Amino acid sequence: MRPLLTGTSAAGLVAALTLGSAVVLGRPSGAPAAVRPAAGAPRPGIAGLQARLRDRPHDAAGWASLGVAYVERARLTGDPTYYPKADGVLRRSLREAPGNDAAPAGLGALAAARHDFHGALRHADRALAANPYGQRAAAVRVDALVELGRYDDALAAARRADAVRPGIPVFTRLAYVRELRGEVREARRVLRLARASATDRGDLAYIAAQLGEAAWNDGDLAGAGREYAAALRASPGYVPALDGRARVRAARGDVRGALTDRAEVVRRLPLPQYLTEYGELLESAGRRDEAARQYAVAAAWARIAEANGVDADLETALFESDHGDPEAALRAARAEYARRCPGPGVRQCSVHAADALAWALHVNGRDAEALRHARQATATGYRRPQFRFHLGVIEKALGRRADARRDLAASLRRNPRFSPLWAPRAKAALDDLGGAS
Repeated sequence: MRPLLTGTSAAGLVAALTLGSAVVLGRPSGAPAAVRPAAGAPRPGIAGLQARLRDRPHDAAGWASLGVAYVERARLTGDPTYYPKADGVLRRSLREAPGNDAAPAGLGALAAARHDFHGALRHADRALAANPYGQRAAAVRVDALVELGRYDDALAAARRADAVRPGIPVFTRLAYVRELRGEVREARRVLRLARASATDRGDLAYIAAQLGEAAWNDGDLAGAGREYAAALRASPGYVPALDGRARVRAARGDVRGALTDRAEVVRRLPLPQYLTEYGELLESAGRRDEAARQYAVAAAWARIAEANGVDADLETALFESDHGDPEAALRAARAEYARRCPGPGVRQCSVHAADALAWALHVNGRDAEALRHARQATATGYRRPQFRFHLGVIEKALGRRADARRDLAASLRRNPRFSPLWAPRAKAALDDLGGAS
C-alpha cells in the first residue's frame, strides 16, 4: 500500500482499472459516500472560473471558489488528483487577501476530504473567526469534530450553527450526530423536519438517502427501499441511493439487480467502500475472480489517495483486515486510532476508528486487546450491525460464549442481512454457539 504514484499516472490508473473491471464484468456503462447532489442556482464551473481568473488574477474570492470547485469535483468523481490543485489555488486566495474567510473555509473542506480532521478544525476555526456566519466553515467544523469522535462537541457546534444560520447542511449534520450518539428517533425527527423545509431536489435526495440509511441500520428493508427510491426520483443516478438500493436488493435475494446497481456505483464513483462492497457481493455469489478485480481497484485507490495527500489509513485498515494483509491492517488501524482517539484519558473516541482497530487486532490474533476497542466502538449506541458482529466474533474467540451469543444475535436482530458476505458468517458463528438465547 506504500508506493507513490504521480498525479497523472494515478488518475490514469483509476480510469483504467475501473473501466477495465466494468468491461470484464460486462456491466452497464453510463458521487463520495454521503455527498449531496449539486443544488441551488447554477454556479460557474471550473472552466468558467479559470477563464475569469485569467482576466482577474487578483480576485481572492475567485481563487477560493475555484479551490472549492476542485474539492467538490474530487468528491463527485473519486479522483484525488484534484486535491493538490485545490490546495494551490486556495493558498493563492489567501495571498491575495490574507483576511478573507472563504479560503480557510475551503482549506478546511479540503483537509476534511483528505481525512486531516485536526487540520480541518483549525481552518474552520480560522474562517469562523473572520466570519461567524460562514455556513461552509460551520459545517466543516461539525464534520471534523464528528470524525475525531468528539460527539458532545459536535452536537454543541451543530446547535450553535443552527442558531446562527439554520439550513439543510446544519440539519443533516445535527441528525448524524444524534444517530452516532444512539439517538435514532431524534435523528429521524430532525431529518423529517429538514425534508419538510427542503425544496431543492439535491437536498431532497440527500435527506431521503440519509433516512434510508437509518432504516437500513434498523433492518427495515421496506422503509429503506422507499427512501432510496425517493432519493433516486429526486436525483436519478445519485450514488448513495444506488448504493442503498443495491444493499436492499441483495437483502431481498435480487442478486442480479444488486450486481447491476453495484457495477453502476463503482463506474460512477470508484471509492474503496463501494468497490469492496461490490467485491463482497460478487464473492458471496461465488464469483471470486471478479471479486478479486474489485479488491485490486480498492487497493490501488489507497495508493493513489496517498500520492495526493489523502490519509487512507481507515480504508486501508478495513480493507486489509478482510481481504488483504493483517499486519498492514494493524499498522494502519493503529495510526488512524492515534489520530482520532488522542490519549488514554479521553472519554470519547471515533467509533469507526475504534471498530477498525478492534477488527485489525482480531485478525492478528490479539483478541484480548481487541475487546476493549470493540466495546468502545459500540458504547455510544450507534446502530451499526457490523460493529456488534465484530464484538461478538471477538468475544467468541475469547471463549466468552454468553457475551458472544448476545452480541451476534443483536447484530442479526438489528439487520439479519446487513452484508451478503458477513451476515451468513455471523449466523454461522451464532449457530456454533447454540443459537440465540
